[in-house]
Formats: sequence, structure tokens, C-alpha cells
Amino acid sequence: MVGRDAVVGRRLAIHHLVDRKPVSEDVDEFLLNHSFPLREGRYTTFVYRGEADALYLGHWIYGLPSSQEFHRIQGTDLWYLVMELPAASRIEYKLQKVHHGKMEWLLDPLNPRRASDPFGENSVSSTEGYEVPEWTKPDPNSRPGVLKEMVFESKALSGPRRVVLYLPARFRPTRRYDLLVVHDGPEYLMYSGMKVVLDNLIYRLEIPGLIVAFTHPGKRLVEYGNHEPHARYLAEELVPFLEREFPLLGEPRHRGLMGASFGAVAAFSTAWRYPGFFGRLLLQSGSFAFTDIGTHQRGPMFDPVVEFMNAFRDRPREVSEKVFVSCGTYEALIYENRSLVPFLQKAGMDVRYVEARDGHNWENWRDRMREGLSWLFPGPLWMVYE
Repeated sequence: MVGRDAVVGRRLAIHHLVDRKPVSEDVDEFLLNHSFPLREGRYTTFVYRGEADALYLGHWIYGLPSSQEFHRIQGTDLWYLVMELPAASRIEYKLQKVHHGKMEWLLDPLNPRRASDPFGENSVSSTEGYEVPEWTKPDPNSRPGVLKEMVFESKALSGPRRVVLYLPARFRPTRRYDLLVVHDGPEYLMYSGMKVVLDNLIYRLEIPGLIVAFTHPGKRLVEYGNHEPHARYLAEELVPFLEREFPLLGEPRHRGLMGASFGAVAAFSTAWRYPGFFGRLLLQSGSFAFTDIGTHQRGPMFDPVVEFMNAFRDRPREVSEKVFVSCGTYEALIYENRSLVPFLQKAGMDVRYVEARDGHNWENWRDRMREGLSWLFPGPLWMVYE
């Protein structure tokens, strides 16, 4: 990350204003003739217009100060910040505006790009080399699958559990299908557009027709943190029920378990408690905490996770055939995920590990789905390319 002094010698667009005494009309013309943030090679320039005592960029790039201060162009109400980021980077951010002694979080009014999560919206910026994957967008040629909601009564969890089932287009009871169980299912559907991704990848023959069970937790931080009743619910109740009610192939290599963040812990710990039952694991940005390599600012809720991860590290064992792990290099969790991979390999599992210049967010996890799903469940077309 750089300020103005570090880019002397490179004529960034903002310098046409910085290097002279602009008037209001100059600012109007500058804003009218550019899209923001400005993307010029490895430099990104964030711009804000408005009265403020101070302005900061609040971002989620681990390893950098979380707030970066803007500079005000003298004589104007225009503020700017120049950042240097590697190619193919994607970041989510907000503006922190200080005015009359009060600090306010704002979406970037000059940037129409937004990303949503359960806590609201963030502004999005990317550098050259990153594009939203075309297979994440609705394709009029793709036949849509069907979503069906059901409520499953779980003895292990002592109550009802919401499950949304995805049935692929052209579903036939005379065919047999692979099964993928997804933690935080509603969030994957809403914030990662997973139904569109499934529709597109199945239509393009990159993955086979899958039946997908999108699950929803009750007490998430309890049930997902190496919780025996949760693992029992999946392996002894939900999956056997689905295999009785639907034409599933019913073998480990045709069963997958998926999750992100704490959901990845739930997926991995369930496979650990039922080794060999789920032959495919897709783990995204897992909150994997060892005693000496732990999630930052963790609390007591991580104690069961640490216990589980320490036990796995002490005695690695094969719990699944294939494991796909992904994480963003801008996440605090990058160290935990990198550390896990050698132990998975030591246990004899087939592992594919992928990093991206992104953070802990649902669009990062969306962008890794094609590679993860098509490696774990290759369709006819993907098998040809492999």
C-alpha cells in the first residue's frame, strides 16, 4: 500500500488535480469522466467527495492496518487514497467518515459494485486480472434445477432442522445421483449464488447432476465446533433418510460434505468422527485452530475446535478420499489453512489446495466453487480435460 509520495514519477489520473489548484468545475469534470475506484496498473485510487474532518478506508486485508487515511486535495472537498495491490486482487471495504466528532461507516457512493453478507453490504474493488467468473452469472441456456424446502426432525439435535434440497434439471427417479451436503445452506444460496453455479456447471457437463442438501444450523457456533450430536445428525440421520427417499448412489465416493469458515470445521470434524463415510470434502476458509496456530482473538467457543485439530495433528488419519481446501491470502485464517494441508496429505488423502487474493467472504467462496466441485465430482466434460 502506498501514498502519494511513493508514486512520484508515475502520472496517475488523480495527479492532474493534486498537482494544481483545482476549482469546483475541475472536480466535476474529473468525476464525470472516470469510473471509481480508478484502476491504473497495480495502483487503485479511491475517491470521495464531501465534507469531512477525516476519511479512512476500512478494509479486511489481513496484515495491513485496518484503516487507511485519505488525503484531501487542498481547496476542494475531494479526498483520495492510492493503494498498491497485486494483480487479480479483490477486496471488500467501507469508508469511515469522521465529521463533527462522529464516525460513520459508509458504502462508497462513487462505486456501484456491492457484495452482500448476513451483516449487510460492502463496496467491492478489484485489480486488473480479476473478473467475476462468467459461470457464476445466470445463463439463459442452462436448465434450472428445483429447490424444495423440508423440515427434518432430528433426534440427535433434539428438534427440527431446516433443509433445502436442490434437485437438478431433468431429475429422474430412475437415475441415481451423487449427494452433496452443504453447511450454512441458505447463505450459500443467497450470498454465493450457489443454485446458479450448480445449474451452469451441470448444464456444461463439468459436474454430474447432483442432489444437494443445504442445511441450516440451530446454534451455529455450538453445533459447528466439533459437536458430536451434529455429526451424528448428518451421518446417522439426514444422509440415511435422503438415501431412502431419493435415488442416490449411496457410496462414500458419491457423498460430499461442504462448508466455509466454522462450517468447514463442522464438515471436517464430522468426517473425522465418521471416517470413510463422506468420500469428498470441500473446505473453504476453515476456522481451523491448533494450540500454537490459532484463529486470532478466539474465545471459549474455539476450545472444542482446538481439541479436535490437535488430535488430528497428533494422529493424522484418512477420513475421506479427496479433500479440496481453499482460502484467501488476505484472511487471518490463511496460516491455519496452509498448516492443515500437510497433515491431510500425511494421512494419505488426495488434496487440492487453492489460494486467491481475496478475503473471508461469500464471493471468494463462490469463485472457488467451479474448481472445487469439478475436481471432487468431475462431469463428462471435465474428465476429458483432466
